[in-house]
Amino acid sequence: MARTPDGPPPAPAVQKLRVRYAKRGRLRFSSTRDFQRALERALRRAAVPMAFSAGFHPHPKISYANAAPTGTASEAEYFEISVTERVDPQRVRAALDEALPKGLDVLEVVEATPGALADRLQASDWVMEFRGMPVGSLADAAALLLAEEVVEVTRVMKNGPRTFDVRSAVVSLEASPSQDGTCAILRVVVRHTTPTVRPDDVLTALQSVAALTPKTPPLVTRLRQGPLRIASATVSDPLAADQDVDGI
Repeated sequence: MARTPDGPPPAPAVQKLRVRYAKRGRLRFSSTRDFQRALERALRRAAVPMAFSAGFHPHPKISYANAAPTGTASEAEYFEISVTERVDPQRVRAALDEALPKGLDVLEVVEATPGALADRLQASDWVMEFRGMPVGSLADAAALLLAEEVVEVTRVMKNGPRTFDVRSAVVSLEASPSQDGTCAILRVVVRHTTPTVRPDDVLTALQSVAALTPKTPPLVTRLRQGPLRIASATVSDPLAADQDVDGI
């Protein structure tokens, strides 16, 4: 006979919230697990009425979506939480932002609409800042990559090395000078594929096709992730209630 936990079952979830947060400054070096621990502590401090799973080891009902790699900054990280009482999303945003460390900044909280959040996260818009690199060299390398049909890279993963195509995931790639002229900027929109093509994979591809070797690693920030607009090669807001999802 199966054992069941003592006591009453957990209170049911009555509302689901979608949250956008930023990873800034030194906190870009925090891992996904670091953030999960910080978030669970912040939810308790902010007195958010979290829903919990059943069983002998209940845990808060939180789902995470497509976290940025450790070492990259982001203005568009997402997770969902389920709560046992209806709450004001704006009050949750303020309380949670206050409870999290500076650099993990809660930007937006909305009530979840029907459909899976993960289905809306089709692409990412990244910016890479290259200090001391001529814009012309970066633009030439970008043009060479875009001219190829396939550019494969190899990355070591949990199960060992894996080789995959970067070029097919790249929707757009554009080089420009920064406003203060101190660095070259590369904007890249990439589809979310399996495996995920990360900014460091794009850099490896640029090294492969154009021998591009930065003197220092670029500062990388995710500006957006969400539905991919293929015609304009742009990424739109996944939290918008009326947002349609394009096919990839």
